[in-house]
Amino acid sequence: MKTDEASIGERIKMLRQAKTLTQEELATRAGLTKGFISQIERNLTSLSVESLIGILDALDEKPSRFFDGAFAEKIVFKLKDRVELEKEDVKKFQILVPAAQNRLMDPAFLELDVNEKTPEEEPHEGEEFGFVLSGSIEIVLGGKAYKLKKGECFYFEATKKHFIANRRNSKAFVLWVSSPPNF
Repeated sequence: MKTDEASIGERIKMLRQAKTLTQEELATRAGLTKGFISQIERNLTSLSVESLIGILDALDEKPSRFFDGAFAEKIVFKLKDRVELEKEDVKKFQILVPAAQNRLMDPAFLELDVNEKTPEEEPHEGEEFGFVLSGSIEIVLGGKAYKLKKGECFYFEATKKHFIANRRNSKAFVLWVSSPPNF
């Protein structure tokens, strides 16, 4: 069966297994019996909203996420899926994978015209990675500048103020990834 057609019981089972919990452990956390969890997972019984909320709490899963199609994992993202963000002084900044708040990283496409730069970001939790697809850029991290050209990449902990600048005479294109999502 495709995961996008999974029943509530199958979804609960997938979540439980993803959290590496046994039926008994889930039952204990949710204040239910192992037999009841087994019946739910095999779609042999229905459950009350109260029981469902208890199970989702035990799985540390929000009800809204449980029903929002999170089990129909999207693998391919087309051009039409991109989300254009307004960034001060930046020609084009696109989020490549929407709904990053449910993911571990946030990939973006950055186009910088000549002498453009991204706004300076304050230090934050996480790491950032970028790959220069075309042109040349400069990463300024904690006041120190690092020059990169096509085919080179950067990777740093975002514990210092930082921005990306194009100091050359041609456009620059960068694949930029933040983890956890920060854009």
